[in-house]
Amino acid sequence: MQALELKIPPVVLVALFALAMWLVSQLVPALALPMRWRLLLAGIFSIAGIAVALSGVLAFRRANTTVDPRVPEQSSSLVIRGIYRYSRNPMYVGFLLLLLAWVCFLMNMAALALLPLFIWYMNRFQITPEEHHLLQKFGADYQAYIKQVRRWL
Repeated sequence: MQALELKIPPVVLVALFALAMWLVSQLVPALALPMRWRLLLAGIFSIAGIAVALSGVLAFRRANTTVDPRVPEQSSSLVIRGIYRYSRNPMYVGFLLLLLAWVCFLMNMAALALLPLFIWYMNRFQITPEEHHLLQKFGADYQAYIKQVRRWL
């Protein structure tokens, strides 16, 4: 299972999950839910997802550290300001919100069922290995940060 750790860029993973959500919504149309406000909800979650993810990217840029999560050992500084005061992984929270927007657009319970799988995958193959590298690199500072700020929200 370690072969999957830090291998798939999270943006690619989001696209794969979005495709899988669309496929299951097509395969199981009986699980579709009619909702008049689906476009509005999808728009709200999309805007929120983009804003949260982008604020995470901008915080990394301001700190002059790598944004590529596949190489956490290349992190040059521990980013704990801005949105990182509320979430250790705002880019992933943003991606989750974008997938939730997609679920709202599709309005299919089968698509919704894939969100916990996305969270599990991110925790197991992306976040946990990242945290291991950051703990090795930043030691007590990162340990203190973990105690103050939640992984997702």
